[in-house]
Formats: sequence, structure tokens, C-alpha cells
Amino acid sequence: MRLFVEGETMMCSRRGLAVLALGLAVSACAAGKQVVDERGRPLEPLSVVTQSGEHHFLVEIADDNASRARGLMFRPPLADDRGMLFQFSQASEQSFWMRNTPSSLDIIYIDPTGKIVSIARHTTPYSEAPIPSYGAANGVLELRAGRADEIGAKPGDQIKHNFFKK
Repeated sequence: MRLFVEGETMMCSRRGLAVLALGLAVSACAAGKQVVDERGRPLEPLSVVTQSGEHHFLVEIADDNASRARGLMFRPPLADDRGMLFQFSQASEQSFWMRNTPSSLDIIYIDPTGKIVSIARHTTPYSEAPIPSYGAANGVLELRAGRADEIGAKPGDQIKHNFFKK
């Protein structure tokens, strides 16, 4: 991939470009500007703090019945730095499924303080089998399958997002 900067050509890997895009998005958030994805959907910064460090993502928010029901159905696989955060007003036992979801996901259940309750890793695409939280959660983070392992996420780790009260 080539970038053109003031008459010069620079080579840039996809990974380097993704890091640059994430940095620009986080800067825009800090400046109070809304960040959107390629389809114009708003994105918010979220980080997962694990033993290996703080890992940054941009997430879509599913905070009403329609967006929570639709989730990531019929969507292509998530990029490494993207996710979807489902928000519920009350913490309770949650259960998700993979109906009409073509790619495997890691589903991370989160309590009201942002602590990871449980993680369902490498879920089965299109499955209608329930995937329970095994504890009260009011947040659910969906990431590309394998990302939780790549960043070392485990129950007890911390999610940072303005939805969670520490």
C-alpha cells in the first residue's frame, strides 16, 4: 500500500495503516469529534487492560433493543481494532447466540464496574445455542475470534469505557 505525502511516496503496511487510523481516531475522540466507521456508524474508544498491557479498540454501541437484536448479524469479520459493545441498564445473567452471524467471535461479559465476568472464545458462526455469561453482566463486548487470547484477556481484567463506573 502506498501513501503520498507532499510529493513523496511512502510504503505502508496494512498493520501500520491500521495503527495510524486508530491513533487518528483516538485523537479525534480526545478533541471531541465523533469518529465513524466506513459506513458512517459512530465508534467510541474502549480499552481492555490485561497483564500484557492496555489494548485499544473502537467499538459500535448497541444500547437499544433493535441494535442489540441485530448485533453483528450478516456482517463481515471484525478488524483487529474493532468491536461491538452491548449495553444493558441492569446487570443480570446474559445469554447471546450467533444466529445469522457469519464469523466467529469472542464474547466478553462485563460487570457494572468494567470487570470481565467471563469470556466465550471462538463462538460457532450461525449457531443458535445459548452462550451464557455465568454471572451478572450489564455489558457485553464482541471482538474478532482469537483477540481475547491475543491480548491475554481473562476474567477479572478491566474494561475501560465511559459506560462502566469504577
